[in-house]
Amino acid sequence: MAAQAALRPDVLVLGAEPFLNGVASALRHVDEAGLDNVRLREGDARQLLLDLPDACLTRVFILFPDPWPKTRHHKRRLIQADVIAELARTLKPGGRLRFATDWADYADWTLAKLTMSPEFRWVAERADDWRQPPPDHVTTRYEQKRLGDCAPVFLDFERTGLKPQH
Repeated sequence: MAAQAALRPDVLVLGAEPFLNGVASALRHVDEAGLDNVRLREGDARQLLLDLPDACLTRVFILFPDPWPKTRHHKRRLIQADVIAELARTLKPGGRLRFATDWADYADWTLAKLTMSPEFRWVAERADDWRQPPPDHVTTRYEQKRLGDCAPVFLDFERTGLKPQH
């Protein structure tokens, strides 16, 4: 988050972090870089989305979220119908969503759920569009750990102009 904010000092970057240690680490990075374009909320990103007004976001990054790999835990994954609806509500038409993971099943899960939504369009045109990091990608700590079962997958979507379906 801090690295993205440093790349674009003209853009306000919102973040959510559910763990206190993660909040402290993020704030340390923001402070060390002298950034004033970051706002961080302690708590779940789902609550942050619920509190935002309609069509207020231009970009959303969901980078290496907890994959909840066991089938019985899939209901805990961030990418669910309710979150997709909130993303559709808060992203401006033409806004972009990037989802990155190193778990093949979570990449498949996300691709299936978001391509079923008329509010999102997958923008990939060739395999390297999801196999290679996009030019504006900043490698995350979790990505560096290589804890998943595949090479990182980068799924970029565009918010269509269609109205969210509630």
